[in-house]
Amino acid sequence: MFNKDRWREIIEVLTTNVWRTIFTAFGVCWGIFILIVLLAAGKGLENGIKQDFGNIATNTMFMWTRATTKGYEGLPKGRRFEFKIGDVEALRDNVPNLRFISPRNQLGGFGGNNNVVRGIRTGAYNVYGDYPEIINQDPMAVTSGRFLNYNDIREKRKVAIIGQGVKNDLYDKDEEALGTYIKIQGVNFMVIGTYKKNNSGGGEEGQKEIFVPFTSFSQAFNRGEDVGWMAITANDGSSISQLKDKIVDVMKQRHKVHPEDTRAVGYFDLYEQYNRVESLFGALKAVAYIVGIMVLLSGIIGVSNIMLIVVKERTKEIGIRRALGEQPWSIKKQILMESIFLTLISGMVGIILGSLVIFGINSLLDSIGPVDMFMSPSVSVGVVTGALTILMVSGLLAGFIPAQSAIRVRPIEALRTE
Repeated sequence: MFNKDRWREIIEVLTTNVWRTIFTAFGVCWGIFILIVLLAAGKGLENGIKQDFGNIATNTMFMWTRATTKGYEGLPKGRRFEFKIGDVEALRDNVPNLRFISPRNQLGGFGGNNNVVRGIRTGAYNVYGDYPEIINQDPMAVTSGRFLNYNDIREKRKVAIIGQGVKNDLYDKDEEALGTYIKIQGVNFMVIGTYKKNNSGGGEEGQKEIFVPFTSFSQAFNRGEDVGWMAITANDGSSISQLKDKIVDVMKQRHKVHPEDTRAVGYFDLYEQYNRVESLFGALKAVAYIVGIMVLLSGIIGVSNIMLIVVKERTKEIGIRRALGEQPWSIKKQILMESIFLTLISGMVGIILGSLVIFGINSLLDSIGPVDMFMSPSVSVGVVTGALTILMVSGLLAGFIPAQSAIRVRPIEALRTE
């Protein structure tokens, strides 16, 4: 490895026909470049879509009521019903491994009538009646003040936590929001906190929501014991997808819904959707590896073919070296080193070019701002290390057949070759 004469010979062989060497190296360079760019693009797409989930507890389902489609116990089909606050304890008692059960009520909505007033400013926002656990299921950064607590629930305090978007709409730029009052459908609530969400699922509108205690919401807006919908999260190690049938059955029993009525209780399984996304990106990564490795393999085959030609051109030289007593292993090692050197150098050029492309894309994204469904394309150090390992092994394989061909040449026959 540290023999100057051997490395001088390797350089001389590879530079004898420069264009042939360049075109041979291009196949390996292009293969590793394609592999890195495809993996980075897949990672960027994965990052962009997963950003929509943000830090939301993905082992979660959302459940609501709809009209029944079957009569049951003397009750007609088409009946509307509502979840009740007592359903929360019923779920805790009858369904194991549930970590959070958050009953929720909601009013307003984007694009609806203005439902929040402060002074002369108004806005239309989603207003949620919630329990404190909701911050664990839909994480948000509290930027000032605090979030809801159980004293707010027990005492039915008329307090509110507003999003940064709400604050921007209803307050002046440097105006303090804490301790001020906003009027939600004619009822005054004191602002005790502001928040900002990090996920892009709601975009700008995700910052324009208001959270108030569930009990004060029910009292202020005459909801009684009704629950609009629930967010239910399973314990770590348990799948909400496996528990949802039991959860729905408990609700059907409590509200006298036919056991075979599949539409009366609606739900959205976030865990199932998240797993589909994971599977999709696993498949995309596999495709990227297959395509990249196949392109790389074609380059390796090119290297092997060129090394066979080089060996053929050096038949007389090899015969002389054999006649002078050089061992077959020494000649074989020479051919293998030439193959590995050519493969490794061309592959490293491909890695550098791929890294420059990724750097350029990230710089462009930083300059133009976030792009929906695509962010921070990258490849891990493990991928680069794996690529270099593949190149080393590929170089050995590419040089093995030519090296075997070289040592099979008999000295007397090689000396006769013109």
